Amino acid sequence: MSGTSRKARPSLTQEILSYLGLANKTAAWGTLGTLRTFLSFSVDKDVQRLLRAIAGQGVDRHAIVDVLTNRSREQRQVISRAFQERTQQDLLTSLQAALSGNLERIVVALLQPEAHFDAQELRTALKDSGPANEVIVEILATRTPPQLQECLAVYKQGFQVEAEEDIKSATRGTLQDLFLALAKGDRETCSEVIDYHLAEQDVQALKQADRPGMEETWVLILTQRNPEHLIRVFDQYQQRTGHEPEHTIQDRFHGDAQMALLSLASVIRNTPLYFANKLHRALQETEPDNQALTRILISRSEIDLLSIRAEYKKKFGKSLYSSLQDAVKGDCRLALLALCRAEDL
Repeated sequence: MSGTSRKARPSLTQEILSYLGLANKTAAWGTLGTLRTFLSFSVDKDVQRLLRAIAGQGVDRHAIVDVLTNRSREQRQVISRAFQERTQQDLLTSLQAALSGNLERIVVALLQPEAHFDAQELRTALKDSGPANEVIVEILATRTPPQLQECLAVYKQGFQVEAEEDIKSATRGTLQDLFLALAKGDRETCSEVIDYHLAEQDVQALKQADRPGMEETWVLILTQRNPEHLIRVFDQYQQRTGHEPEHTIQDRFHGDAQMALLSLASVIRNTPLYFANKLHRALQETEPDNQALTRILISRSEIDLLSIRAEYKKKFGKSLYSSLQDAVKGDCRLALLALCRAEDL
C-alpha cells in the first residue's frame, strides 16, 4: 500500500473487506492485487541483477525471486526483451538452466505472457481428466472475454488445433456443452439497468428445467448472463423453491458435469471466495498442489489477491500467508510467499 495515506483513512483490513466481491473494479487506493507496477523500475538494473544472480558460483535464488515477484507482468516482459537484446540469450532459457523443481516452474509461469501460461494450463487439463475439469472451469469462467480470446488464439497457434476441438475430444454430454459455451466467451456484460423481467423469465426457466432433456437450459443461463443478474436469479430461485440452485444442480446432475456446474456457480456468487476455497484445498493435500498454488497466485496477483486473502482468513480463520508458510517447503515457498505478500492479522 502506498505511503500517501490520508489522516482519516480506514485500516487496510476494513478497506479490503469493503471491496469484497468487486474483483474487477479499482479501489480508491489502487488495485485489489498484491502486485502492482514497480514505480522505480529500471530495466537495466534488473537485467544486471539477474545476470549476476545466475552467472556467479552459486545461483542467487533470492535475487531472482525478488526481481520477478516485484514487477508487473508487463514489466517482466520488458525485462525479458531487454535481457535478450543485451546478452543475446533468452532469459527464460537461462533461468531454467539455473533452477529446478517447483521454483523453476514458478519462474517459467512468471515470465510467460499471460495468454501463453493459460493456454498451456488449459491444454494440460484437457489432456488429463477428473480434477483437471476444475482447471478448465477456472480458466474459461474467470478470464475476461479479451483474455479468453487471446488464450484461445495462442492455444491454436501453439498446439495447431482449436481448443474447442480438444474439448470435443476430451468430454461429452452436458460437460462438453458447458465447456464449449464458456469457450465462446458470450457472457453478457454487467449493466447498471436491472432487467427484472429477464430475471423472472430465467427463474421460471430454471424451475421448469427439472426433467431429462432440459440440461441445456442450465448451461445456457449460467454461461450467458452476467454475474450480477445471475445472483438476483439465484436469490429469487431460492425464494420460489425453498432451496438454492446448487441444491438442484446436485440433485439434477451427476459426475463431472455436476462438479463443473457447482464450480461455475461458486465463481458467479463470489469469485474471490471461489479462489480462496481452491487455495485451501491445494494446501490441505498430503503434498501441496504447487501447480494450483502457482497458477492461482500468479494469475490473481494483479487482480484480486487481496480480496482472496480476506475471504480465506474470514472462512478458515487463518491467513493465507501463514498457511503457505506452514504447508509449502523448499525454494518455491519464497516465491509463493512473495506473491501472497503479507500476513493478515
